[in-house]
Amino acid sequence: MTAGELVAQFDLSWPTMSGHFAVLRQADLVGADRSGSTVTYRLNQTVLQEALVALMDALGVDPAKGPA
Repeated sequence: MTAGELVAQFDLSWPTMSGHFAVLRQADLVGADRSGSTVTYRLNQTVLQEALVALMDALGVDPAKGPA
């Protein structure tokens, strides 16, 4: 989604959202592509998958079996 599309989904100001985007980029949770003045963000699915696997491991959940 573009930055404008994302901002429209939340009741937050552009500067606030811009700060959140910066943190997400620094954490490598999202990637950003710029075309002129438009920035399009995409979710880094690899990082999300790694985080979910770590969470499931911490909770003792086997993805093949589901919750214990």
